[in-house]
Amino acid sequence: MSAVSDVTLSYLPAKRKTTPKGWLSFNAVCCHHNGHAPDNRSRGGFIANGDGGASYHCFNCGFKTSWQPGRPLTAKYRKLLRWLHVPDGDINKLTFQVMRENEGVETKEHVLEMPKFKEGKLPKDSVKISECTNTSKHFIAVVEYMQSRELYLEDYPFHWTPDLGKRDRLIIPFYHEGMLVGYTSRTILKDKKPKYLAEEPGDYVFNLDAQTWDKEFVLVTEGPIDAIYIGGVALLGSEISDGQAMLINRLNKDVVVVPDRDSAGKKLVEDAIGRGWSLSMPEWEDDINDVGDAVLRYGRLYTLLSIARAAESSPLKNRLRAKKWFIQGDEYN
Repeated sequence: MSAVSDVTLSYLPAKRKTTPKGWLSFNAVCCHHNGHAPDNRSRGGFIANGDGGASYHCFNCGFKTSWQPGRPLTAKYRKLLRWLHVPDGDINKLTFQVMRENEGVETKEHVLEMPKFKEGKLPKDSVKISECTNTSKHFIAVVEYMQSRELYLEDYPFHWTPDLGKRDRLIIPFYHEGMLVGYTSRTILKDKKPKYLAEEPGDYVFNLDAQTWDKEFVLVTEGPIDAIYIGGVALLGSEISDGQAMLINRLNKDVVVVPDRDSAGKKLVEDAIGRGWSLSMPEWEDDINDVGDAVLRYGRLYTLLSIARAAESSPLKNRLRAKKWFIQGDEYN
């Protein structure tokens, strides 16, 4: 623990909780300073890193700042300390202490590397659905599920297995530069949990191979089926890792994120804004929760057109749009 972390921790709000990844979650102290409503949903997060560094991120207004040993105490980090009500005298002392400790210290930079993947395997006895000759009720049920979701054989190399543990699942292989690196399997049973069973490599982005040179932008969704519908890519979740961002940015295309209309999607909005990506939150009916729902209601062409028309790069406009987009449950604050 460093002096910077110690001081910050000692002034954090008393009401806070620790996430599984070690972040301290509490009502953010930055929002009303940045023109937003005060946070009452514990959108502020702080973590003391193992190397002595410290990071703060607000998932409400998007403010973030950090400090690493060997670096000066930045104006943004000093601003955070003031918002935490650290006395100016203590901030000045900490600033000079950091300067003294940095003398002769080589700054350590965290260098990100492009993700690399190893070859994976599909479930036992998996076969491509377009080539399957099985006539069992389980296979027929999977094909009927595809029909109900308007998924076609030419959309993607979907697979199925007669294996007892996965015969009620639609298997979606994961490829990267033509190599099989994993898969996910989606149950066709309405109430079965978990909905997805997957062998998923870290930092993987689904459907990157389909992003050809002639596409002007890349559409980013949370789930793989949504990505298949609109020819986009999927994060396989609602968080964007640095490795995933590198893979997507490497495409050299405009990035447009289409979040689901749930609490996880709210986090994705702020993450996308923080990375300088655009967002699309079309004027869909209130009971449309994601791209898949939109496709089944409006068709693929209209859904894609509505996403393209609603694409917006302005953080302010996106935050205002999000207040209407997340109509289910609690409001977007």
